[in-house]
Amino acid sequence: MIIEININFQTLDIIDNNQLKIKSYQISSAKNGVGQEQGSLCTPLGKHIIRAKIGAGLPINTIFIGRRPTGEIFSSNLEKKFQDRDWILTRILWLSGCEQGFNRLGTVDTMRRYIYIHGSPDSIKIGEPGSKGCIRMLNPDLLELFNLIDIGTEVNIKQK
Repeated sequence: MIIEININFQTLDIIDNNQLKIKSYQISSAKNGVGQEQGSLCTPLGKHIIRAKIGAGLPINTIFIGRRPTGEIFSSNLEKKFQDRDWILTRILWLSGCEQGFNRLGTVDTMRRYIYIHGSPDSIKIGEPGSKGCIRMLNPDLLELFNLIDIGTEVNIKQK
């Protein structure tokens, strides 16, 4: 299986070994658009792999900070208290670039930029850019994706 993320359409598709689309989800990529550079708050393009799957077995809406569960479950009260936080919820699929000099190593390293596919609050608009570089998904969709794919799954992020 391969994951294809299309920035223009704000979609994430799962493609099987016969090149058939077996599932499609809406996503939210970076508000700042696409870009590779560290500190750009952009979504990186190109070929990646899932380097790590984080959060298996934890409750939906588990809050992560620094890839670690805080022990808290997201709520509207927490959202009001921390209005500027870019919430990382439920599960994390940590991406690693595969193209040296483009999305791997140096100042363009996707993994060192902490770029993930992750869950988000229900209040976040999916289907339009809005993240700080990561790929945001609805929590039920992310749970399904998390259970379908393995570490090492190829992820292609493109603009059509």
